[in-house]
Amino acid sequence: MTAFTGTVRLVRLALRRDRIQLPIWIGTLTLLAASLVPSIIEFYPTEKSRVELAISSANSPVSLMTNGLVSGTSIGATVAAQAMAMFLGVAFMSTLAVVRHTRQNEETGRAELVGSAVVGRHASLTAALIVVVGANVVLALLSTVLLIGNDLPVGGSIAMGGGIGAVGVAFAAIAAVFAQIFDSARAANGAAAAAIGVAFMLRAAGDAMGEVVDGGIRVVSAWPSWLSPIGWAQQIRPFDRDNWWLFGLFAVAFLGLIRLAFLLTEHRDVGAGMLATRPGPARAPSSLLGTLGLAWRLQRGVLLGWAIAMVAFGAAYGGIGDEIQDFAADSQATEDIFQDLGSAGASVTDNYFAATFAIFGIAVAGYTVQALLRMRSEEAAGALESVLATAVRRPAWMASHITVAVLGTATILALAGLATGFTYGLIIGDVGGQVPTMVGAGLVQLPASLTLAGVVVAAFGLFPRRATALAWGAFALCLIFGQLGPLLSLPQWVLDLSPFTHLPAAPVEDVAALPMTVLIAVGAGLVALGVAGFRRRDLALS
Repeated sequence: MTAFTGTVRLVRLALRRDRIQLPIWIGTLTLLAASLVPSIIEFYPTEKSRVELAISSANSPVSLMTNGLVSGTSIGATVAAQAMAMFLGVAFMSTLAVVRHTRQNEETGRAELVGSAVVGRHASLTAALIVVVGANVVLALLSTVLLIGNDLPVGGSIAMGGGIGAVGVAFAAIAAVFAQIFDSARAANGAAAAAIGVAFMLRAAGDAMGEVVDGGIRVVSAWPSWLSPIGWAQQIRPFDRDNWWLFGLFAVAFLGLIRLAFLLTEHRDVGAGMLATRPGPARAPSSLLGTLGLAWRLQRGVLLGWAIAMVAFGAAYGGIGDEIQDFAADSQATEDIFQDLGSAGASVTDNYFAATFAIFGIAVAGYTVQALLRMRSEEAAGALESVLATAVRRPAWMASHITVAVLGTATILALAGLATGFTYGLIIGDVGGQVPTMVGAGLVQLPASLTLAGVVVAAFGLFPRRATALAWGAFALCLIFGQLGPLLSLPQWVLDLSPFTHLPAAPVEDVAALPMTVLIAVGAGLVALGVAGFRRRDLALS
């Protein structure tokens, strides 16, 4: 027997477990890639409009930080400059999948059960990497085919598709290392998410500090961008220079990190991490005597992380609000985009903030899904069985987690609005007027998140073993229908399937009570359905 014995069978097992989640990820990201080219052609059909966009973006540090690297004015180069969401999406897909098939298996006891058979020490990690790398190859191929199908140059299409896949592979290796260092899936996922954030910020700083050349249509990034895998993908410059040698840099980083992960695997016990777990206090606080206190203790770390991230994004988007008018003035197509996202009679700045809070709404809904799925992870790990063996009733236990998730969602949206309003108000000298407006605009997004929360609770109560896939699938559909639907020219009845479609474009439009009330009622009904289903079913362990 070798250290890799059993790898093929574990690959088959991982593919079976991910037969729903990975296709959803790949399908969502493929649709995002499919929407890029038509949207660029629609909004920037002429060379002149793309030159205006390139010059205005290259001279705006904020645009360079939030979008991709400016590298030419062709349709392909313009598409590549808008591909940041693809890089972030594939990074999260890869890190979550690697941790799920390594550290999570150890945390739930699956790895110990599998390890009792004829399985080598490195088989589990190797199988996870094969599956995730394969998923990235499939995504890269689909993206390449879509780009070529839109009459873009073959070489540039391969370079861009390969860059997207390479980012995913690089972060899969990073997640593999974190899965050996930390002793819980939550900690490993948190560290991987932090690594993605650091990579994004390094790239953002490098691009913002870069030098504008070639008459303002290209940017030469500063050194921080070269410290980030996302930055490497941008430096390939597809549809411009096609720097193929950078794929060698990805290969070296991947092989080095995987070697490190295997070395760490050899120096730790199954179920343990390289970092020792700190012992808890000898006596538990009185708050843990109730279900709400326990739910808060389990959820507070996730809530804090999301709150910090959304405050940072709110401050960043609010800080550039005063520049949007000048930025849009340089490009009529950009101004038209903001008008389409908001209201034709509103200013570009107001429409910009309406679009910003629409993005915030769907982003914070990701926290809602994650927080509510903690119920499923507690059940699958067997911890819920011990809790319910006491005098705790099932509806009370569910109510505690739902309460924390709902209040957490409202808090994050309010904090994002507060940060946006404070930074924007500070710049224009109207903090007192902007903070209430932006906080209100943030909270307008809450009813749609509550509807999605109802879907998650119903899935948990009725279909526990498929709850995770159904919950994230519903979130992906909301993202596709609500955010990408107009770009994909989907019919209105399809767009209406997303609860976020029915929200007013605050702070541009007046808030109508009827759609908000209906969304809340639908969410409450789904929650009641989920609670009733959970009361009548057996616990479903992993």
